[in-house]
Amino acid sequence: MARTTGSHSDITGPRVRAAALRLFARGGYAAVSMRAIAAEVGVQAGALYNYTPDKQSLLFDLMQAHMTDLLAETPQDPSRSALQQLQDFVAFHIRFHADRPDEVFIAYMELRNLTEENFAVIERLRRDYEDRLETILRAGVASGDFSVADTKIVTLAIIAMLTGVNTWYRPGGRLSLDEVVAQYWDMVRKAVTA
Repeated sequence: MARTTGSHSDITGPRVRAAALRLFARGGYAAVSMRAIAAEVGVQAGALYNYTPDKQSLLFDLMQAHMTDLLAETPQDPSRSALQQLQDFVAFHIRFHADRPDEVFIAYMELRNLTEENFAVIERLRRDYEDRLETILRAGVASGDFSVADTKIVTLAIIAMLTGVNTWYRPGGRLSLDEVVAQYWDMVRKAVTA
């Protein structure tokens, strides 16, 4: 099928991904058709296949891009103490995700819609991220700064708690993002220190 007049792959491709992201986050992956994505972008449904093989590929690409960006931007400075690294991690996680509510929703709610192969890739990326936090916790336990019985459980609990900010935080609300970060850091610090 011919490309729509004025359509350019470097413009339309990102618009397809942005439309899919919005629609998947708003209505859920299963409820969104390729036709709906095309309508959102303003192209014919057949034109979408110039930018993606199928809807599954779109979902996977969105999740993989989110996790790749997350891993690339996660602060890692082993010269800092475990406590400082944990504080950096907490602040980073909240700030990174506060700007990406749709990506967070899709990353957690649409895993079930990935094919087995795609799920395995995303699961590996998620484990890489979890491992970074667990490494900090283990270092803190080894140095005597943290009192944690099971670093894996604490890792998962901290990530779940931090990610939960996206369910209620709104810019312009009662608390600034800085205040939210400070309060969550206080809770995490108290949870891991003796």
